[in-house]
Amino acid sequence: MLGGVELDTLVARPRTRTGSSSPPKPKRRDLGTVVAEIEVQPRSTGSRVAKRALDVAGAALGLIVLSPLFLLCALAVKLTSRGPALFVQSRCGLGGVPFKFYKFRTMVEDAEDRKAELQHLNEMRGPIFKIRHDPRTTRIGTLLRKLSLDELPQLWNVLRGDMSLVGPRPPTPDEVEQYSKRQVQRLSVTPGITGLWQVSGRSDIPDFDKWIELDLEYSKKWSVWLDVRILLKTVVVVLLARGAQ
Repeated sequence: MLGGVELDTLVARPRTRTGSSSPPKPKRRDLGTVVAEIEVQPRSTGSRVAKRALDVAGAALGLIVLSPLFLLCALAVKLTSRGPALFVQSRCGLGGVPFKFYKFRTMVEDAEDRKAELQHLNEMRGPIFKIRHDPRTTRIGTLLRKLSLDELPQLWNVLRGDMSLVGPRPPTPDEVEQYSKRQVQRLSVTPGITGLWQVSGRSDIPDFDKWIELDLEYSKKWSVWLDVRILLKTVVVVLLARGAQ
């Protein structure tokens, strides 16, 4: 237990409901209407400064130490498939504010254009799209995802202040447009590279409601010490490739 919060309790998977039918497809609303429902969690100046200091130090160190790995990943992507090394996408951050999200490209160049034709293969329940064996993924992309190396460019997002090392994953605007008032509260804290969802199984949790529960639990019980514990557990999860697609 750290700071009155037991990490193992937080990452325990919520009970599954038996005998329930598949939930209806979420209705799409105007993005401005949805984000207006966000209730940003109040934080003390000290806690915000401590979290930002951890983010800046961790991101700067990671960008310096891992720079050779960045180069290798970029070259591997460029030399094995057509398109840029980086995938840049609009995501929603704290309070729903949009920002440019970076990661190494792991799919074919026209992956976003082909998303609609693959909707019937979506394995996640809720306003999110994921396929375990996505046909758009390149060979090198599969390896990068397995090792979570595709996420490394987000250290730049952390250094810029768009993201934190720890927090809920940043959604796309079209996903947020389908959020309920409860679901959009995951944007009441700064999104992160890793979080409770990642150390709880990631894609092994197919129910978006369970994902939301973990994100809301984090937003309520966040502390620097909890962030440190999640970061340490993330190292283990990445090394064992748990829940990676």
